[in-house]
Amino acid sequence: MITTMGSLIITPAETGLTGLEVLEKRIPAAPAAYLRQLFRQGKILLAGNPVTAGTVLRCGDQLDLPGSDRLKVLIEASQKITVEILLENRLWMAVYKPAGLAVHRGTGHEEDNLTNRVQAWLQNLREPFRAFPVHRLDAGTSGPVLFAKGRQAAGALGRALMAGELEKSYLALAPAGLPEEGLLASPVPAKGKLKEAATRYRVLAANAKYMLLQLELLSGRTHQIRRQMADAGHPLAGDQRYGGPALPELDRPFLHCCRLVWPDPESAARQCVTCPLPEDLTRALTALGMEIPALIEKNGSFAAP
Repeated sequence: MITTMGSLIITPAETGLTGLEVLEKRIPAAPAAYLRQLFRQGKILLAGNPVTAGTVLRCGDQLDLPGSDRLKVLIEASQKITVEILLENRLWMAVYKPAGLAVHRGTGHEEDNLTNRVQAWLQNLREPFRAFPVHRLDAGTSGPVLFAKGRQAAGALGRALMAGELEKSYLALAPAGLPEEGLLASPVPAKGKLKEAATRYRVLAANAKYMLLQLELLSGRTHQIRRQMADAGHPLAGDQRYGGPALPELDRPFLHCCRLVWPDPESAARQCVTCPLPEDLTRALTALGMEIPALIEKNGSFAAP
């Protein structure tokens, strides 16, 4: 009789994968040879019966794992490789970046940054690619980041970025007072010079003190939204660098990338991922007595309230 240590429930995104493929994704620290051995020895169960590595799984299937000290260690190690994949194919992967984690290596982020995490994830899956971030988010900003798998894909997606084919929409909180919609067009410093920049915005909700905005970048300068909102006299809540008002228990700017759209390099089909407000920003809104409005997307265009 096999003693089990836990179960895995197959998700809709895993439907059609084999048992081995599911375990490789769920337990990336485990060597593929070890996982195959578990299947050969009949230690991976499906509905109480041994299953093979090549068995195709369906949503809702339950895989029971054996009670093994080694497997327990590998599962714990895998949990430290924290990468939340939002959408993926063979050329790219859209990954969620939490606030506080830098995209690139830098001061204070030499070892733990999103690029290193994604690269470690791919290496544990035995993927023969180097991960290249196609764009960036500030360390204090949350939301999706698109990574290319390999130099060829990075070149194609980089050209799409330069051509303005990557669309990024953000949610931000700032002191009230702007018109309901408009365009921010103040220049932004870039590489020692002032560069033209444009950001379209729409006020989604407001009270006497604050307004929740959705903003769409029409250019891609560093700190563009933060700088332009400050130049307009409405620095983002929590943005100490640009003089934004402090909010209790919020230690970062209230800025979240909620939507990312890009063309697939092979098919040219538009890909899209959306990210709801994270818990810390949701709490901040609730404390101000503001509700999160539903965002309506129309054919991939700028969302309307």
